[in-house]
Amino acid sequence: MVEIMLVDFIGVAADALLNHAAKIEAFSGGRWKVPLVVRCAVGGGYGDGGQHEQSLWGWLAHIPGLSVVAPSNPADAGGLMLAALQQDSPTIYMEHKLLAENWLNSLGAGGRKTVAYDVPEQGARGPVPKPWEPLPIGRASVLREGKDMTLVSVGVGVHRCLQAADQLQLQGISCTVIDLRSISPLDTETVCQSVAATGHLVVVDEDYQSFGLSGELAAILLEAGIALRYGRVCTQTTIPYARQMEDQVLPNTARIKAAVLKLLGR
Repeated sequence: MVEIMLVDFIGVAADALLNHAAKIEAFSGGRWKVPLVVRCAVGGGYGDGGQHEQSLWGWLAHIPGLSVVAPSNPADAGGLMLAALQQDSPTIYMEHKLLAENWLNSLGAGGRKTVAYDVPEQGARGPVPKPWEPLPIGRASVLREGKDMTLVSVGVGVHRCLQAADQLQLQGISCTVIDLRSISPLDTETVCQSVAATGHLVVVDEDYQSFGLSGELAAILLEAGIALRYGRVCTQTTIPYARQMEDQVLPNTARIKAAVLKLLGR
């Protein structure tokens, strides 16, 4: 198990990880295994800028041979970690800083006590199972059922989607919320089933929009022949340091609601 602290720094180990660990099993015909877990923190919302607040799961999931997981709650955090430790192949385990109590305590230090963070209500704390059991990697979780719109996200974006769904319900709009939990492998079946029923999809992704998870999901649905109206709320440019500017760049509840209302013509 390797701790890289922030995913932004994973480029320092890119050759070993992307060119070697991810490929050894395929190159050896399955004879050699790489039971490796790389743990790193991701995400912004506290004013550290684009060298410390990226997500990058789309880049890492692009490489065959890597599993990429990102829990959104304490129960999934433990279950996915157990599953990652049991795998014989490399797994990137990504925890969002706004969902981890130790990170929140750290972010509040160093003269930042006056900076407000947009932390979801159900963030660092939540119920956990007894005993712990590994969760299947590559299986999404449907957290809320709705008939008008499917919202798909991962990490802290899941909580933004749940907040948006609560507010949209007051306007008579019913949303399904899907927590992918795993970016690679991707649970395409769960997403396709939901979108086939609602006919609408908004992907909320704190990673970059270009060439990322949001576009991959759109392609999967089109290849499956599912008719839909589609929108996405992603990070579109380098994350700035200034908190006011950062709030405009990162996905938030207001942007999610606006995307849903636009798709529904409201």
